[in-house]
Amino acid sequence: MLIAGVDEAGRGPLAGPVYAAAVILDPARPIAGLRDSKVLTAGQRERLAVEIRGCSLAWAVAAADVAEIDALNILQATLIAMRRAIEALALAPTEALIDGNRIPRMACAARAIVKGDRDIAAISAASILAKTARDAVLSDLDALYPLYGFARNKGYGTPEHLAALERHGPCREHRRSFAPVAEMRLCKNIWDINT
Repeated sequence: MLIAGVDEAGRGPLAGPVYAAAVILDPARPIAGLRDSKVLTAGQRERLAVEIRGCSLAWAVAAADVAEIDALNILQATLIAMRRAIEALALAPTEALIDGNRIPRMACAARAIVKGDRDIAAISAASILAKTARDAVLSDLDALYPLYGFARNKGYGTPEHLAALERHGPCREHRRSFAPVAEMRLCKNIWDINT
């Protein structure tokens, strides 16, 4: 039986895509230290991500972009990213264990598990891959849009990020459907240039 763990990263930020990962662990090659990505340091996540990619039977990472998030809403975009990750696996899972309380439409059986990233190793592994992939993309976006501090805040609404939004208006990677961005009065030229 092939069990895939599935989790997402980036539902709450004001900017950037939402990512999801699916992982089928190899029972013959256990990975020590798997935890919910939020309780690991960046270094621990990076080290574990390399091990997960090298030791798993199959893994995949997928995303839904800002346009999809704004058009559909963050929940639906997250479910789409999860489905894309599952469909991208090199092996078709018998069942998918999804972190949370919602299940995307997919071909295989699935179960939602609240706090699954804490309790299920395959979901923890997926959490780590989704988080490291998204963090890498936000670091790349920081080079394109250095005004917002994406490498530091990963798109979350930190005081620094909110102050930059107020000063410069949103860029095209900001989620316009999210209240702090939608409420911006100072949209300046960045909104127009990058749409």
